[in-house]
Amino acid sequence: MPWLATTPPEGVQQRVPIAWDARDGRRIEDDRLPRGQAARAEYAQQVGADGAWLLSQVAAPDTPEALQQLSAMSVLQMCWQQEDVPGADGTLEWRDPQACPVASERLESPDAPEARLATRRQLQGVGDKAHLRETCDDDLPHLVTQVTTTTIAPATAVAQLAGIQEALAARRLLPSEQVVDAASVRALNLVQSRERYQIDLVGPVETDHRWQARVEGGFTTECFALDWEAREAVCPRGQRSIRWCQTYTARQRHMIHIDFDPAHCRPCPDRVRCTRAKTAGGARTLTLQPRAEFEALVAGRARQQTREFAQRYARRAGIEGTFSQGVRALGMRRARYRGLRKTHLQQVATATALNLRRLADWHSGTPRAATRYSRFARLAPAS
Repeated sequence: MPWLATTPPEGVQQRVPIAWDARDGRRIEDDRLPRGQAARAEYAQQVGADGAWLLSQVAAPDTPEALQQLSAMSVLQMCWQQEDVPGADGTLEWRDPQACPVASERLESPDAPEARLATRRQLQGVGDKAHLRETCDDDLPHLVTQVTTTTIAPATAVAQLAGIQEALAARRLLPSEQVVDAASVRALNLVQSRERYQIDLVGPVETDHRWQARVEGGFTTECFALDWEAREAVCPRGQRSIRWCQTYTARQRHMIHIDFDPAHCRPCPDRVRCTRAKTAGGARTLTLQPRAEFEALVAGRARQQTREFAQRYARRAGIEGTFSQGVRALGMRRARYRGLRKTHLQQVATATALNLRRLADWHSGTPRAATRYSRFARLAPAS
């Protein structure tokens, strides 16, 4: 423990329980857990009590302030708070796994306090998350221009785009067109990219998952005429809305809620194509994003159905090759050192190595590798 290592031996002898020497004298990796479930539960309870006693000693008034401010003490306190809870008799008990902190807040290792558990499809890992941006000009080498290392692995890509663009703007490397995957696209990002940085964000927009969009002839939101100035909506049958109000979601997102008259909706001959509502009198309701976001979403859904979009988005395939090259050739998936700053430095060094290799290939006239297809896939007719 940090304060034990810096406290004079006499002070340690006066404050540390004698039983600690026999119980904790050996390093944990050189010891073995007790046999049997009951013995292990007793051992865990004893460890929890020892840690709580240590924290109480560090918080004592006569403990030097420098020891109380050690970062290791805050890490130790986080470990005990997320693993143990006070029992009815005052002793510490294991926390119910269902009541543990969420992954973004849960400490996975005291040696790497910033690392978190993340799950992507079938792949799980503890650590950080890297985001790369590279150029994709046809007649120039593809160079990595931005490396972002998120503080927690569960951080979503959609929330990182604004920070990435801000960093690119600070270095005057903003592109006029940015090709991203579906994880980075949402209506707000489309609007902010255009308004703040004049960037055309190219990526798959989330499709409408409502049942009306999956039924032939269903009345989707796009079928309604919206008068944003008059704050009124008109359904495909010509009926006008009776209420248009602003609401806020649990995440404090500004939304627009629109209601129609139940007296018009219930006898409507097209009701089966419009609503299955059993509340609010059985009337159709709409929940929309603000105007700029809604219009960007509608335009994005229409654009991604075109051949031009498919050709423009196909250029993003190169970044997958960059990640593959970084992982397979340069060990990018494993951090050599602990800590977010050191991990970020490693990823920047990896990106630099990739750029040097690509510049050398470009100057020597070595062409970029084309996407490889299996012999069976080559038999498929061109679309």
